[in-house]
Amino acid sequence: MSMLTPPGMGGKYRITGDKYPRMRRPRNRRRTILAVVASLVALAMAGWGTLQLIDVFGGGSGKKTTAAGRGQDCPKAATPSAPVRNAALPKPAKIKVNVYNATKRGGLAKETADELKKRGFTIGKVGNAPPEYDKKVKGAGILLGAPRAVSGVLPVLATQLKGAVQKADARKGADVDLILGNGFKTLTTKKDADKALTALARPAPAPSAKC
Repeated sequence: MSMLTPPGMGGKYRITGDKYPRMRRPRNRRRTILAVVASLVALAMAGWGTLQLIDVFGGGSGKKTTAAGRGQDCPKAATPSAPVRNAALPKPAKIKVNVYNATKRGGLAKETADELKKRGFTIGKVGNAPPEYDKKVKGAGILLGAPRAVSGVLPVLATQLKGAVQKADARKGADVDLILGNGFKTLTTKKDADKALTALARPAPAPSAKC
C-alpha cells in the first residue's frame, strides 16, 4: 500500500506511483451567463452603429426616424405655385352700391357715397336706413346683397370697410346695400383697401408641409 493511500482504503481506491488526481475548480455559471449577455450586447451595438454609418454616408433614405426606431416617409415639399387671379371677382365699377345711414349723424351717407365713387364704385340710392335697421346697427356697418353676391360682390365691397357684416337677403337685383352703423368712423384708407382687394384677388399659396 502506498503512503498516499488513506488508511482503510484499498483495492481500486489505492493510489500508487507518483501521479496525483487532478481536481477541477467548479465552473462559475453566473460569470458565463454574464459573458454571453455582454457579447450579445456588443454585437447589437456594432450592428446599430454600422446601420447609422450606412445611413450617413449614403445620404439617408428620405425617411424620418420615429421614437420607436421605425422609418416614416417624409412628404416632399411641394413647390408653391403662383396664385391665380380669381376671375369671378367683379370690378368696383360693376358694383352698384346703395349707401344708407343708420346713425344720428347727418350727411354721413352722402359723404361715404362720394368717397366710394372716387374709388370707382357705382353709386345708387343714398339716404337714411330702412326702419328695420335705422338706429339699430351697433357695428361699423352691414353689407346686404342677393345670395349670389356673397361669393363675389360683397367681399369686394367689404375691403372698403373693415369690420362690416356681410348678409344675404331675398332681393333678386344685382345692387347691394351699405348700411352705416353706430360704430362707423370712416372707410378703410384707400391704400389699405387696395391691398385687401389685391389679396382677395390673388390669395397667397398654401404653405408646404414640413417634416
